[in-house]
Amino acid sequence: MRALGKVSFQLKVLSIFPSNFKCQIRGHRVSRPQNFTGYESIKQQYSPQIPEYFNFAEDVLDVWAEKEKKGEKASNPAFWWVNDRKQEVRWSFEELGFHSRRLANVLSGACGLNQKDRVFLVLPRVPEWWLVNVACLRTGTVLLPGTSQLTARDILHRLQTSGARCVITDESLAPLLDAVASQCSSLQHKILVSPTKREGWKNFGDLVRNASSDHECVKTRSDDPMTIFFTSGTTGSPKMTQHSHSSYGIGLTVNGRYWLDLTERDVLWNTSDTGWAKSAWSSVYAPWIQGACVFIHHMPRFDSQTVLETLSSYPISTFCTAPTAYRMLVQEDMSSYNFSNLKHCLCAGEPINPEVMGKWKNATGLDIYEGYGQTETVLIAGTFKGMKIKAGAFGKASPEYDVQVVDEAGNVLPRGVEGNLGIRVKPHKPFSLFTEYTGDPDRTAECYVGDFYLTGDRGVMDEDDYLWFVGRADDVILSAGYRIGPFEVENALIEHQAVAESAVVSSPDPIRGEVVKAFVVLTAEYKSQDQDQLKKELQTYVKKVTAPYKYPRQIEFVEQLPKTVSGKIRRVELRNKEWGRS
Repeated sequence: MRALGKVSFQLKVLSIFPSNFKCQIRGHRVSRPQNFTGYESIKQQYSPQIPEYFNFAEDVLDVWAEKEKKGEKASNPAFWWVNDRKQEVRWSFEELGFHSRRLANVLSGACGLNQKDRVFLVLPRVPEWWLVNVACLRTGTVLLPGTSQLTARDILHRLQTSGARCVITDESLAPLLDAVASQCSSLQHKILVSPTKREGWKNFGDLVRNASSDHECVKTRSDDPMTIFFTSGTTGSPKMTQHSHSSYGIGLTVNGRYWLDLTERDVLWNTSDTGWAKSAWSSVYAPWIQGACVFIHHMPRFDSQTVLETLSSYPISTFCTAPTAYRMLVQEDMSSYNFSNLKHCLCAGEPINPEVMGKWKNATGLDIYEGYGQTETVLIAGTFKGMKIKAGAFGKASPEYDVQVVDEAGNVLPRGVEGNLGIRVKPHKPFSLFTEYTGDPDRTAECYVGDFYLTGDRGVMDEDDYLWFVGRADDVILSAGYRIGPFEVENALIEHQAVAESAVVSSPDPIRGEVVKAFVVLTAEYKSQDQDQLKKELQTYVKKVTAPYKYPRQIEFVEQLPKTVSGKIRRVELRNKEWGRS
């Protein structure tokens, strides 16, 4: 076992290269499929079988560990972690099993957690995050991941709403947990990932060191709850999106085998934050279904040069990041970096700009393959190897879903007509679709119209079955891969004594795709104050009371907000103004 230590809307196909784009072009490389021959073959091959009982740890991870022992698997590690201090952790599947079984004994033994009890996990990209994921699978406890950018208010809401019995976090967030723990009657165990001790907390390292590595995986049904992600909506607080053991554990086969096109010889680096579903997609289930190596570089914050150096220095074959990250990377001088190990590049989270795709291809020789999905699903649609890339489209429907463009009543619309992007759920609901918004049957029911689940996005399908993103059907803001509900920001703003009323919408941004913009009506006593200073004050205030990534990067003071006859704010009018739409 290796321990932590030092080592060395008009539908047309856009040209992928803008007319004014000039650059030294490297040789373009063709990404040939490893697991299929073409898009049609994927649809023919894909036929998942859902057993009555399924557990990803026992039925997938432990199977790879057995193959390792028998010499039937490539020698790649299962997990490879590095940081900026040149520290490194590498685990085989056998070692991953050893450590996760010890932690499973901690959860079921020292903490006394039972199957279906909920564990709230808030850690950055550290190896312990992956161990908790697998240990929860082994114990049948339900994992609730959260981003490290949460505030005390966010944490309180999540703990009270979920009824989590155990929380696992590090030194940076422990004080926030302590500040709200007394208001969370269900919370019984606090585990600290830190070399130091903290009063009232169990120490992660001590617990694991003293635990046995003998643990029998619990028996979980395929449809038992496995994980819950909090996801922002247009109104109200974040929803608890619940997935089963099979929906991600089997459903993400379509991501790993076909979109990522991984084999056990591949090394995948996905840069997603650990608090979001994309991390479960591409840093846990999809790669490990295929026996591939999960590579992680723990950076305190995204740094373009560090990313490019990492892609040049390590044998990373597959790279997946957000369009925002690609936009930042192509602004660097990429000519001095070596991308010979890189074979497949992908993006998800928001639409990618064709100019960015062109610059990346000229620097690396590789196309960027776009994918589309959401917390509630696995891959809904994507561009797969062997397909023609239409810049501006996010590809064709995943073989997991029957994706259609439908009207407000759920009727399928003709090709080329804009409508709601929907997934057919009748007569059979796809097993890989989320189970429910836990504790919120009304918001769960609102997702379904006729025979379809509506994604909340608007789009068009062309004559070649390619899907084109038009925009959100609701007011959710997608900024640098983050989903931000306007209600959460407005709720924070209204608490400031200067704010009489506010409305929050998206505004276009060349780097982040879109940013949060707040239209604010000031109270009478603040209207004469310095507006630049007041903007900074409001931005700082929002950062303190909600997660920092949600703060309004733009603020405009207005005399009044547009409203309907019934008094509801017309965010669509403000949003159209920002995006130059009539």
